[in-house]
Amino acid sequence: MTPTPPPSTAVSNDTSRSSGPIESRQRGALRLAALLAAGIGALAWLGRSSDPAVKPLTAGPLTLGAAIAFTGNANLYGQDQRMGLSLAERWARTSAPQGRAVRLQMEDGASDEPSAIAAFNLLIRQGVIALIGPTLSQQAFAADPIAQRQGVPVVAPSNTARGIPEIGHFISRVSAQSSVIAPLSIEEALRRDPSTKRVAVFYAQDDAYSTAEVAIFQKALAARGLTPVTVQRTQLADNDFQTPITSALQLRPQLVVLSVQAVAGGNLIRQLRELGYRGQIVVGNGLNTPNIYPICQRWCDGILIAQAYSPELNTPINRRFQQLFRQTHGDRPPPQITAQAFAAYQVLFEAIQRLQRKGGLTGVTLGQARADLMQELLSGTYDTPLGPIGFSPEGEVLQDRFYVAEVRMAPGGRDGRFALVRERHLQGSKP
Repeated sequence: MTPTPPPSTAVSNDTSRSSGPIESRQRGALRLAALLAAGIGALAWLGRSSDPAVKPLTAGPLTLGAAIAFTGNANLYGQDQRMGLSLAERWARTSAPQGRAVRLQMEDGASDEPSAIAAFNLLIRQGVIALIGPTLSQQAFAADPIAQRQGVPVVAPSNTARGIPEIGHFISRVSAQSSVIAPLSIEEALRRDPSTKRVAVFYAQDDAYSTAEVAIFQKALAARGLTPVTVQRTQLADNDFQTPITSALQLRPQLVVLSVQAVAGGNLIRQLRELGYRGQIVVGNGLNTPNIYPICQRWCDGILIAQAYSPELNTPINRRFQQLFRQTHGDRPPPQITAQAFAAYQVLFEAIQRLQRKGGLTGVTLGQARADLMQELLSGTYDTPLGPIGFSPEGEVLQDRFYVAEVRMAPGGRDGRFALVRERHLQGSKP
């Protein structure tokens, strides 16, 4: 009888055959992991090599980037800002003809957060030394952190909401925050009518600027013993306000306070008057543009607004600014937002020239130049169309001269002006 082979032999042969594919897959996985690691390393190296911040700063012109609202609801402000930046370029060419050349590249930051983010990213990739913008505070809270992470200085020309400079060391602004300015117009309205007791408030609840400013308005009212009889919440895109106005007017307000953007504000003022309201109207910084005149027309007349700029400021730089403005835009006063955009360019330009004279723009990378520029910017004082300004270590503008204006419409109701009614010097805010 032939003995039967031990069963272990067959089992052993089967095991060796089944382990082959497993080991092969393991070896393949290891090779794939190694290739992926090498690829990731190569991508990281390529990313670093294409980052303009790590490259040596060239001797040619430096580029300032500006992300401004050319489209969308905020384009009314963007029009004013484009004027201010263009005038600042002309001023710079004559103020330091032998200094470091600076050119301006403007991109449409539109009126929403994704557009501002895209404009900031584009300008940073293209190697700007600093940024101006974006137009709205709501956009700044989304876009500024990008510049902060990459060490790119930002000067905001029109962001007034609380918390903008606190985004980070590289973020600053030349637009005074609402907490400084807004109470001044409330003071003027109550000075004119001390018997005022009933106040209605309107604000855009989906806008960072409006929600910040309306809290300041309400605090200013509370400090004078006034509690609004109603607070009406609107939306950025609203144009028809008949329902909230009708609701508010049933409570017989003596004063109406608005914290909304320009298009909505112009429509709100017009509809308030058309529906019978005859009392005082105080408006926030969102209506600080003559572009509201074609919207509210003759109904704009008499509204009160606090401002950070007055065409009546008699200083050499403001006279030069107004001269440049008249050469291009005729015999009308420059808007505040135009003056602030001019100032944003001016402070960066002057800081660049100081840094150039110190040798701080020679033999450094773009990233180091950006960091040095931010330090130079914050340490300087500047004589601007807004008056003398400086910066706190956190990047908050230091400005002690402010104004209250009243809109006075021309016959026909298509044009007007912000007429100065009161000037205020605030202690503790000197540059």
